[in-house]
Amino acid sequence: MDSIEDYIIQHIDDEPELLKQIYRDAQVKLLHGGMSSGHLQGRILKMLVQMIRPSRVLEIGTYTGYSALCIAEGLEDDASVDTIEIDDEMEEIIRDNFSRSSLSNRIKLIIGDANEVVSEYDDSTFDLVFMDGNKRDYLQLYEKILTKTKQGGFIIADNTLWHGKILEEPRSNDWQTKGILEFNDHLKSDNRVEKVILAVRDGLTLIRKK
Repeated sequence: MDSIEDYIIQHIDDEPELLKQIYRDAQVKLLHGGMSSGHLQGRILKMLVQMIRPSRVLEIGTYTGYSALCIAEGLEDDASVDTIEIDDEMEEIIRDNFSRSSLSNRIKLIIGDANEVVSEYDDSTFDLVFMDGNKRDYLQLYEKILTKTKQGGFIIADNTLWHGKILEEPRSNDWQTKGILEFNDHLKSDNRVEKVILAVRDGLTLIRKK
């Protein structure tokens, strides 16, 4: 598997130098550095944004800001992305990373609980939402997000294959896996949307609101 991913990485667009630094810093300085989107997923996010051409984007789960910068790369000049991060201890790192990018004017960082922040937006606000927050809250967040997404708009849910744990019976206290399973099962029968899971990295589900 690693050799296939290595091959893919060698045959796609290069990772921008700033993003390479941000990803490397996350591996060295943060406990869960692997949570950053990384080269392949970052290039996919940029291209999906270019294909969808959204005016307003919402991201839930900023972490280091890597994915927000990838989204910003794909945006047209008059478009913007709001990104919500619940961990206020990450704020200084995120703002520093954004400050080093020429695209920072396209990004608005909000520190807070996405469940509360999302409720404050008007319905049908966003053309695209990238959902990468707490997995145990995925279904609850999805229901809130769907009302804020325009008809014909897209939601991209990250980590929907969850390290392969979706194929196993979760432990009684494994609320993250349970949250992903609940979300995936609900989405399958949700006729308000079209959906497809891509086996990229840890799973990306593309959702289109009918």
